[in-house]
Amino acid sequence: MKVAIVTDSTSDLQARAAQLGVEVVPLYVNFQGKIYKDWVEITPADIFAGVAAGAGMPSTSQPSPADFKAAYERALQKADHVLSIHISSKLSGTVGSANLAAQEFPGRVTVFDSLAASMGIGMMVERARELLDQGADLKQVLVELERIRADHIVRFTLATLDYLKKNGRIGGAQALLGGLLGIKPILTVKEGKVEAAGRARGEKKALAEMVESLKTWAAGRQKIRIYYLYNAEESDVAAFKAAVQAAGLPLEERITSSIGGVISTHTGPGLYGYYAYSL
Repeated sequence: MKVAIVTDSTSDLQARAAQLGVEVVPLYVNFQGKIYKDWVEITPADIFAGVAAGAGMPSTSQPSPADFKAAYERALQKADHVLSIHISSKLSGTVGSANLAAQEFPGRVTVFDSLAASMGIGMMVERARELLDQGADLKQVLVELERIRADHIVRFTLATLDYLKKNGRIGGAQALLGGLLGIKPILTVKEGKVEAAGRARGEKKALAEMVESLKTWAAGRQKIRIYYLYNAEESDVAAFKAAVQAAGLPLEERITSSIGGVISTHTGPGLYGYYAYSL
């Protein structure tokens, strides 16, 4: 059985999608009275510049079931089955739209809730493609995706918690802490939701704490795949990558990716961090 993979734009795989043979369905950014396709029609820089100039905070919306139906129709012209891997259902209604569309193709579409975002989705998509190319069947791929979903690490930090607070993605108490005395929040995604994983005074200590979290998690693991994420400029994540590389862990670096407009709408500027899983 030939299996095609569909994902959404919050996987941040746009630069790799064609190479992986994966179709990407865009989410939408609602900003300054217009609706834009994520990654296609708007960038994080557009959003941050607009907000800094006084524009209202943007909002986001998931693809429609019709968007997914069209993607599945295209995929099923070349494959027997579709594996559809998406952003956490606790952060977006995207999985719901995908499930509604899947009902139009009984037994031919499997929707997988990553309970992740950005490179957390991207690493699952890449692993699924790798296994399919090696001859694994759909059941084997799903078992591996469930393993990764249950056992991985994610840490990231932000310049400000204002965006998360205004978009309702993190509690007010954590948002208040982040604004005090140069405290930088360290965040994770736990059971599909953004949660605080720590806090540090200043950039260097935040960076060091995220590396230390990776080292603790990595203990006893033989091979770790790491995916870096950032917004704005890749130079923003360069010092962090150097610190991770200096930790002497058994790392296989896979992808370093900018996040798109939808996730940047909720995080604001100055984000960098990582997702990692072990083989």
